[in-house]
Amino acid sequence: MDIPIYQVDAFASEVFKGNPAAVCPLEDWLPDETLQAIAVENNLSETAYLVERGDDYDLRWFTPAAEVDLCGHATLGSAYVIAHHLRPGADTMRFHTRSGVLTVTRQGESFTLDFPVLKRERAPDDPDVVSALGAAPVEIWESMDLMAVFQSEAEVRAMRPDMAKVAALKTRGVIVTAPGDECDFVSRFFAPQSGIPEDPVTGSAHCITTPYWAKRLGKSKMTARQISKRGGDLSVEDKGGRILISGRVAPYMEGRIRV
Repeated sequence: MDIPIYQVDAFASEVFKGNPAAVCPLEDWLPDETLQAIAVENNLSETAYLVERGDDYDLRWFTPAAEVDLCGHATLGSAYVIAHHLRPGADTMRFHTRSGVLTVTRQGESFTLDFPVLKRERAPDDPDVVSALGAAPVEIWESMDLMAVFQSEAEVRAMRPDMAKVAALKTRGVIVTAPGDECDFVSRFFAPQSGIPEDPVTGSAHCITTPYWAKRLGKSKMTARQISKRGGDLSVEDKGGRILISGRVAPYMEGRIRV
């Protein structure tokens, strides 16, 4: 069986930046073991699989370690593949996912994700978090991921976590975030327990960081940057119960998988 594969760099205007994702359109679902094996072989933070559902698509995401409930950059990449290859010119894409129906709209070469706000709760200071990150945050919040808030971008940039200790924390991953020097806020994302030591750009993490910073900064529209080695730029908007996350996509590779 031949399966089309598209590799793109999401939240980037040029290749070798942003977050790489593989997108594989399927005629029908393959066994989960095969989907996971392809994700392991691709060795990217996410491989997305699409199956048509009328005018919409079913969408699933796999890291090299497991299927996940929500992924931003591979959804952005999937919308790009639809708009440029599967349904050229499409400007609205609807996806049925484990996190409900997600919509992506296109304006020129900018794609906007309409994602849910992820609830968060303030957590007490935790010495295990401090030990894992090698730095003490001013606040810790619990959600799908753990969010640790710091005072400055410099602290976030300089962080060198102990990945074994991060992996031992009971969470999907750890977001570290702070006010930005040249944008509203910055972040990094560590998820060794999900097979991703550091994710280059994490759309879903902004479903947690965006409402936090919107309240703290008193503004709904913001610019954000994930300051990983590759880096990525996002425009975000807090819409109450939903978050709009916008970015661009750079195509890198097209091919076919034989299984």
